[in-house]
Amino acid sequence: MKHLFPICLNMQDKLCLVVGGGAVAERKIRALLEHGARVRVVSNAITAQIEQWQREDLAQILIRGFQEEDLKGVFLVFIATNDRQVNCEVSQLCRQKGILANVVDDPEQCDFLVPAIVRRNSLTFAVSTEGKSPAYARKLRRELEEIITPAHGEFVDLLGEARVYLQSHVPDIKKRKQILESLVYSDILNLIQVGEKDKAKEKIRQCMSFWQD
Repeated sequence: MKHLFPICLNMQDKLCLVVGGGAVAERKIRALLEHGARVRVVSNAITAQIEQWQREDLAQILIRGFQEEDLKGVFLVFIATNDRQVNCEVSQLCRQKGILANVVDDPEQCDFLVPAIVRRNSLTFAVSTEGKSPAYARKLRRELEEIITPAHGEFVDLLGEARVYLQSHVPDIKKRKQILESLVYSDILNLIQVGEKDKAKEKIRQCMSFWQD
């Protein structure tokens, strides 16, 4: 098996199907909603939380078995039933229609796998073992959570603001790169980590002014 291609997808307003209504399906639905996707769920039974999302009009819930028409307009699919035959049939249909599918706990049937994630605002670390050991991926994620603090995410946000400013004020691409690298390798993160965010912002302004002079 070749190694998987890592990618970050924009899920905003993408229609995604979840086949299954148990605890695993619930986790997939939650993640999709958190990333702005539109969610369709097909299952003979659903958890209380999924039912709550239905009442809040956050997801379309169809209380029945899967039908081929459920794939209409769908961007990707999570298949999380306890029936391996159903999982296989839905996966094969997805492949025929060119729809990305993930069959929970069956990496060989998957077009994509979901890594263990550490998120700090716009900063995201993804840990994948390509399905070989999800438990070890979770362990590494917990270790990263202790190293990569919320301050790192705040730093990335400030760098993003600086990048937008420089794009409109510094036409020279090489100079913009030099300025941004000087910010990355500065002590600004240290200031954020000790709660001195205002000083960090001022340091960014001073650094950019120095390079622009």
